[in-house]
Amino acid sequence: MNPKINDTSFGSITVDGFRYDHDVLITLEGKIKKRKKKLSKMVYGSSHRISLNEISYCYQNQTEAMVIGSGQHGMAEISDEAKEFLQERNCRVILKPTPEAIQVWNTSEGKWIGLFHITC
Repeated sequence: MNPKINDTSFGSITVDGFRYDHDVLITLEGKIKKRKKKLSKMVYGSSHRISLNEISYCYQNQTEAMVIGSGQHGMAEISDEAKEFLQERNCRVILKPTPEAIQVWNTSEGKWIGLFHITC
């Protein structure tokens, strides 16, 4: 069972009642980790374009889908190379502004990973 995301606002996300003040990655096992946005910053100079390096770090074998919260106003995007990486592994990608992405996450079933940007 995936951890439930309770709320988000600019600069925070609350998962299972615990507030995080940084972007988060939720693994297949339901572990919450700090997003490694430096992997994208090294390539693009910004964490608003999610790189192949970051997606390959987040991806776990047998992942069916990855939901990506693109920020409160939907400013983040996923690179074409990262999309292709996931498509080659038959992993569906759902990219939505973070408030909408958490609704998708909270109703998801199966082997999903979540990546949530909490600003912009």
